[in-house]
Amino acid sequence: MKALVLESKRNLSLRDFPITETVGPYDVKIQIRACGICGSDIHYYVEGAIGDFIVKEPMILGHEAAGIIIEKGEKVTNLSIGDLVCMEPGIPNRRSREVMEGIYNIDPDVVFWATPPVHGCLRETVVHPAQFCFKLPPGLSAAEGAMMEPLAIGIEAAKKAAIKPGDTALVVGCGTIGVMCAISALAGGCGKVFISDVKQEKLDLAGAYDKNITPVNTAKRDLREFIMKETNGKGCNVVFEASGSPKVYPDFFRCARRGGKVVLVGMMNGTVPLDVSFLQGQGLSIETIFRYINCFDRAIALVNAGKIDIKRFISKTFRFEDAIAAYEYAAAGHPDVVKVMIELS
Repeated sequence: MKALVLESKRNLSLRDFPITETVGPYDVKIQIRACGICGSDIHYYVEGAIGDFIVKEPMILGHEAAGIIIEKGEKVTNLSIGDLVCMEPGIPNRRSREVMEGIYNIDPDVVFWATPPVHGCLRETVVHPAQFCFKLPPGLSAAEGAMMEPLAIGIEAAKKAAIKPGDTALVVGCGTIGVMCAISALAGGCGKVFISDVKQEKLDLAGAYDKNITPVNTAKRDLREFIMKETNGKGCNVVFEASGSPKVYPDFFRCARRGGKVVLVGMMNGTVPLDVSFLQGQGLSIETIFRYINCFDRAIALVNAGKIDIKRFISKTFRFEDAIAAYEYAAAGHPDVVKVMIELS
């Protein structure tokens, strides 16, 4: 079938790719209709690796997707041919200890699309377990369905934050994941969300989404000073670190109020300094997230209920035939772009 293939670093091709998948009794076959470009896809394209995950042979990209079911296994009862679904891209070992303990996201045996050596889903069709496919309600598009994957990360972050109604939050980093954390924090009950970055264009997009999101350009003002002024010297109940930049450490911790919670969302290479005695003295709790646990149905429910308008963050759409140009555009790092989407007819 035709697929977008990363042949090697900075070398993409849109070509027929020999891949065979069998529809098992609990599987469905999906005709892909939309696929978003993730930051991890760009890392593989530009650098050929993310940490220990190295592209050593041609690999199909893409893991944020939605499509139409065109075939299903005999044991699948909750989905029908013709259903528009989005897909959770990671399949854990369902006999693992992590699955049994409800933390399947950190199962070391998880098979995750577009993570070497696993092929992604930016191709004509995929076969996937029905258990990890979620029917989209009428009125939601395939592109919106593809956005459920990054939104699920924001929802997982909000879950880890244990937000209470009326909390004030700070999101450090206004990339795609930072924006997903901000809108998930609002949907989860925060009354006010600050979001910081050095790129004004991204901040403007986040600020335009809701009057209760306040952008903070840290190239122009001191973040802690601003937060303390806006919170009467108390700080924020919840702080999400979503930039993945070691440059923000450890200062952002000082924006949290005593007894607050810090959720580490952004991932990075290397180590960062931590003032443990300060964290202890402030009574701060630290949570980490890695992907998500049972969040896709929540994401769909929030979007369908009108609590989150995910369409606003689809910045530019390309046809499948122009997928290489789409990746070049996404890799250029346009400051006013949140999500680049590829649509397949």
